[in-house]
Amino acid sequence: TAWRVLESGGSELDAVERGCGQCEIDQCDGSVGYGGSPDESGETTLDAMIMDGNTMEVGAVADLRRVKNAIGVARKVIEYTKHTLLVGESASLFAVRMGFPYEDLTTQKSLSLYSEWLNQSCQPNYWKNVVPDSSTSCGPYKRREGMTYKEQTSAQRSVHNHDTIGMVVIGVSGTVASGTSTNGAIHKLPGRVGDSPIAGAGSYADSTAGGAAATGDGDIMMRFLPSYQAVEYMRMGTDPTVACQKVISRIQKYAPKFFGAIICANTTGSYGAACNKIPGFTQFHFMVSSPLLSQPTVEVVDCI
Repeated sequence: TAWRVLESGGSELDAVERGCGQCEIDQCDGSVGYGGSPDESGETTLDAMIMDGNTMEVGAVADLRRVKNAIGVARKVIEYTKHTLLVGESASLFAVRMGFPYEDLTTQKSLSLYSEWLNQSCQPNYWKNVVPDSSTSCGPYKRREGMTYKEQTSAQRSVHNHDTIGMVVIGVSGTVASGTSTNGAIHKLPGRVGDSPIAGAGSYADSTAGGAAATGDGDIMMRFLPSYQAVEYMRMGTDPTVACQKVISRIQKYAPKFFGAIICANTTGSYGAACNKIPGFTQFHFMVSSPLLSQPTVEVVDCI
């Protein structure tokens, strides 16, 4: 969809918006758009961002409720406000003022995911150091009195618990745009925002260097601003594949078992990707469209 927009004369931002928006409509992998990843209260909320690598403008929404086209609302943040990020109920009110309809983001699929989770004693979840024990029961939780904070390893989660549509578009003149859209981590605490709508974390675009977009465990990945870091590596002349690998390696030092991947592309059209190797996730697939390819092509990299 994004490639067709470019071919028909649309801008790089148009391509990102329409491409990510198509995934919202298609509910890609259940991890983008409505009807997926219900939070602890059973509600689906959306995060998205879009970035213009010429002006460095960013539009983003997080914890967006009852509006399906999150990437479209993010684009309106650039076009009609001086802000970068709008969140929660206020972001929804802004969306309505911009002409987006209120729609129910819940589906039979998300309701069944939620009820299955409740029947499994709310496992897995994102609480720690609380009573009752979050590893065996549902809340409501409260903090454990008289407890010294200790780091806990995260429970093993399916790699499908986190995902995002991330996109980098390089125009014919070298202009770069990027964007993301996701419904976040399944069973997240209400109000949780991951890496996807955060500039430099979920994606980053700079028409003087390149663009990058990340997917995976946003709670860990956003701490390292991986997309920004990858673009900076490419600015220094690093090959896109190596730039992606260096970013993954930086995170590995602190979180060796994190689930995550990143795509990178520079202004000449060179591109690459990298991912962290964990059980059940040893390769990363990503799509490429370019004038050199007759049709959109799936590429695969081995995780490191």
